[in-house]
Amino acid sequence: MSIEISQTLDARGLNCPLPILRTKKAMAQLNSGDVLEVTSTDPGSLKDMESFCTQTGNELLASNQSGSDFVFQIRKQ
Repeated sequence: MSIEISQTLDARGLNCPLPILRTKKAMAQLNSGDVLEVTSTDPGSLKDMESFCTQTGNELLASNQSGSDFVFQIRKQ
């Protein structure tokens, strides 16, 4: 089953906490059920995205690594 992406966010080259801050801002503009795909190069974003989703109640659908990129798919609750 493929996930329909509502919006993408390119946070490559940004270091903590910028990927999370940009993710938070992008999520605020989405409707409930929409999916944001975030691409980051910051290894710290692995734990950060998990924590962000836990704290905000959003659902981390996928967390993958592709080369030096980390790709996250987050569904807004």
